[in-house]
Parts: sequence; C-alpha cells; structure tokens
Amino acid sequence: MRSTRIALGALLVTGAAGLSPATAAPIAPTPPETRNAYALSSTAFADGGAIPKVHECTSGGGNDPAKRNESPPLTWSDAPTAAKSYAIVMRDLDNADLIHWVIYDIPATTTSIPQNVDHTYRPSIPAGARQVYYRGSANFYGYQGPCSPWTVNTYEFVVHALNTESLTSLNSGSSTRTAAREIDAATIASAGITGES
Repeated sequence: MRSTRIALGALLVTGAAGLSPATAAPIAPTPPETRNAYALSSTAFADGGAIPKVHECTSGGGNDPAKRNESPPLTWSDAPTAAKSYAIVMRDLDNADLIHWVIYDIPATTTSIPQNVDHTYRPSIPAGARQVYYRGSANFYGYQGPCSPWTVNTYEFVVHALNTESLTSLNSGSSTRTAAREIDAATIASAGITGES
C-alpha cells in the first residue's frame, strides 16, 4: 500500500511539472493601484498650488467675473501601456471627499484634456468620453469647481488608467459615488495632483 502511495505521489509530481503555462495555477491578481505611478500635471497650477479663480464654481453666490467654473487643463505621461482607457475623478479632500467631477471612457490614445470641457454627458473633447451628472450646489454634467468661499480646501485630481475600454455598467443616470467605485475597481495605475482653493 505504501509503495502504491509513493508511486501515485511521483506520478502527480511528474504530471504537475509537465503542465503548460495555460493550465498552470492562475496568476495572482494585479496589486492594488499605485498612486502617482505615472506623471500628471496642469498648466493652470502647480501640484499643491493655488487653483485660479477661473476654475472656481459659479453657483456659490456673488458676481465675481473671474469665476467661470471651467475645468483645468490636465496632461499625463508615462502611463502603463496596458491602459485601455482613462478616467478622472476630482474630490474635495476637506469636505468628506466630496466628488466634484467624474469623466470616464477617455480613449487610451489620449494624454491630455483641454481647459473647459463641455458640461454635457458626452463632451466634444475628448471624443468618446462621458461625464457624470453633478448633484449639489449646481446640477449639470461634468466639472463643478471649488466651492469653499470661507475656507481654503484641498482638491485632488486623479487620472486613473483602466483595464477596460468602456465602463459599460455606467450610464447618464449613474451617481458620482457609483462611478468612482467602478473606476476604482478597473484601475491598474493612477496619477494625482492637488490644488488649493
């Protein structure tokens, strides 16, 4: 009986050694996202610097003509070649991580977005991208700038490199929180900068 067990064990080891890569044990899942795995910058402000008024919200009262609620230009480089699309999430870190902007399905060939992305579900630039509807001090699709008139808050912009070309589970009625969760789940790397306003 013992010799039978030894022979069977040897057969199992031999069989395992002969497995092809396709039939071997599955590869471990991709490690959690790495913040600042590539470079992100803006010509509007330095990382940690002051966000210009043109990018501040226009829904907080007052008549300051410098406030135009225009999204800032963003540029990224050295992103992973495995990225199939990008998404951007902007949060107010000093206000319970309130999400101010979500844009996703940005094509993998894109390395920058211009200032003042359209406030529509499907903006003209970047072509193919979609934006989440912002519900709060204003109600529209896309970017809602800093709205902290009595304090200086820190706002974070993160560009996520995703493992899918399109987040098909999201639509024009999806919330910012739902979109952020879907983006996090598909993220293979990310890059972030912060600004003060």
